[in-house]
Amino acid sequence: MSFSKRELLRYDRQIKIPEFGLKGQKKLRESSVLIIGCGGLGSPVSMYLAAAGVGKIGLVENDVVDESNLQRQILYTEENVGKSKIDLTEKRLKSLNGNIIIEKFSRRFDSSNALEIVENYDLVIDGSDNFPTRYLVNDACVLKNKPFVSGAIYRFEGQVSVFNYQGGPTYRDLFASPPSEEMAPNCATAGVLGMMAGIVGSLQATEAIKVLTGLGETLSGKLLLIDALGMNFRKVKIFKNTDLAPVTELIDYEAFCGIDHSVLESISFEKFKELNPEKVQLVDVREANEYELDNLGGELIPLSEIEEHIPRIRRDGTVVIHCQSGMRSRQAIRLLKEKYGFDNLLNLEGGMNAV
Repeated sequence: MSFSKRELLRYDRQIKIPEFGLKGQKKLRESSVLIIGCGGLGSPVSMYLAAAGVGKIGLVENDVVDESNLQRQILYTEENVGKSKIDLTEKRLKSLNGNIIIEKFSRRFDSSNALEIVENYDLVIDGSDNFPTRYLVNDACVLKNKPFVSGAIYRFEGQVSVFNYQGGPTYRDLFASPPSEEMAPNCATAGVLGMMAGIVGSLQATEAIKVLTGLGETLSGKLLLIDALGMNFRKVKIFKNTDLAPVTELIDYEAFCGIDHSVLESISFEKFKELNPEKVQLVDVREANEYELDNLGGELIPLSEIEEHIPRIRRDGTVVIHCQSGMRSRQAIRLLKEKYGFDNLLNLEGGMNAV
């Protein structure tokens, strides 16, 4: 596979690296990478891999751009709010490098389609922000014998590793059991410094290129921990867990991670609007800064402080609890039902995102 003069000029700085050369560039052009998520991590990963000349890039995403994404999802601009992330990503990557092939999967990545999607790629990049998807990515890659690069960000911290590579450890070797929903906040609930997505995503792209070209020593069997406040980078070893049961099939990963939607009674926003506001207490469990940005006029009782304000929550009539997406309100309702005996709570489906 020869390169055109234009391609040789484009990739000149990579080809000049003695260890990389034309051989490495050819390996990239012959390679395919699947990126799960076009968000904070998917933005730098997809752009750097496209710029580097990976031959085929698959994108899995079914969301639209939200104003709050712009702080870290550098693929998008203010004019993109409300538009399809996957379509915008495809357009951006093709404008960056017209030589590559882009495949789009505009759907939710779940147990019904994961094996089929993963099958035709050499490497998977996990850019998700929740534990059910991380375990799903792991198990699909194990069943299809695909290596994958994992990344995670939280406030001022980040993690990167390579799993299922050349017989190395998998994600389940690191986390045999998922944390509870309450102990696993995402960016929307815990917050994150936008640059952490750039740091971790760039490291994921670097690991991907090393895996695809066979250069250097990857993070297989090691977890890179990043603390931006102290600017500390350290690695810890990951060992194979011989007590783990082998992965034989894909499962219900939300149930595996303790997310049971059937436990809670819920109400749609349309039905909520039909209720008599004088007979309903509306409780907003988001943080004060989110409330000030936009709210439904409910009482602000942040999830982090809810146990300090139990007397403020009615035990008679109907109490509707909401957050931004529905996750924190579910946590609040479980806590209030199981620990304090409330039996009059409804979860607003989709939270503010459904308004």
